[in-house]
Amino acid sequence: MDPSIQWDLNKQTKLGLKVEENAVLVGIIRPEDDEDTVKEHLDELEFLAMTAGATTRKVYTQRMKHPNPRTFVGKGKLEEIQKYIEEHDDINVVIFDDDLTGKQTNIIEEELKVKIVDRSSLILDIFARRAQTAQAKAQVDLAQMQYLLPRLRGLWTHLERQRGGIGMRGPGEKEIETDRRIVRDQISLLKKKLEKIDRQNETRRKQRGEMIRVALVGYTNVGKSTLMNVLSKSEVFAEDKLFATLDTTVRKVVLQATPFLLSDTVGFIRKLPTHLIESFKSTLDEVREADILLHVVDIAHPQFEDQVITVKETLRDLGALEKPTLMVFNKIDLYRERYFDDLLEEEVKTEIEEDLKRKLRNDFDAENIFISALNKENMDKLRAKLLEMVKAEYEVRYPYQVKRW
Repeated sequence: MDPSIQWDLNKQTKLGLKVEENAVLVGIIRPEDDEDTVKEHLDELEFLAMTAGATTRKVYTQRMKHPNPRTFVGKGKLEEIQKYIEEHDDINVVIFDDDLTGKQTNIIEEELKVKIVDRSSLILDIFARRAQTAQAKAQVDLAQMQYLLPRLRGLWTHLERQRGGIGMRGPGEKEIETDRRIVRDQISLLKKKLEKIDRQNETRRKQRGEMIRVALVGYTNVGKSTLMNVLSKSEVFAEDKLFATLDTTVRKVVLQATPFLLSDTVGFIRKLPTHLIESFKSTLDEVREADILLHVVDIAHPQFEDQVITVKETLRDLGALEKPTLMVFNKIDLYRERYFDDLLEEEVKTEIEEDLKRKLRNDFDAENIFISALNKENMDKLRAKLLEMVKAEYEVRYPYQVKRW
């Protein structure tokens, strides 16, 4: 990068959306963190960046007791990042794996002369891209406004939402909208709009009658939408990217003349911004009001156990942890491909899987089943188990009559 060029962030970025952005990722390793876990978290951040349309060119980590209040990382590490950016003209965004304050963003942006994005704004950007319905768009706008409000001070030019690219797909289009009063007014209006949509959704849920509700929950990108398509024989959008599904999809499913409602919900993720959880309250009501949860897990993922813990913590926050739950370990075909030796006999493979099932049943205190939604493996077993759970719920709900459909 030619140091003689006058740096103007708005001038540099008003050219419109780039086809692709090149990113540097930055994370810190705290004393209590395991290095392998931090690497896994940064791999997830890279996947988030890819979902948002960026190619990761370099990853930086630094061991620190706590983030630097001004520059997040240490001065030497920031200079190292700056040197790399100067040597590579195509780097146009630096993404941090933790949330930054407005002050930190300003200082780092001034030092590095590129766009600075933190984890929450990256996730919000992906949600903004994915939002299709009026409800999802209003929910994302509300989350962005709530994220923006405490970061207004000194961010007038930084928050001008005309730039395009990751983190810039914001709810406001004019600089004056960064005024606190106007942002609060926007938040109030969006909340009223969502309350109206909530009332409409509540009426719609009441009109669904007395059918048992089953909700698909799980970490993002574990195959919930693919499983939804198989079980309901419908075409729900499914893609190998994070947060492919934002809007809750509900389908009626009938198994052996027993009907129930099956809903696909937004995926969870570690460090999911609290604004998003609050804004997507109405969407997550499907989880709260469900009678049965199908907790879908990507068993082929190296950190699937951590993902299960993240989902359980979110369910606890939603007050839904104690609901009848079947853990569905998806992508067993990919698990075998990654972890089984080709020379293993089928009997040995089966024995290993059975041992793994028992271990997971003990670890997570829940019934489980191994499937491949993509290859439709073990779907008959899943349907049989699901039918058994649905019938049990009907018997609890209608103990004095036989339900005939």
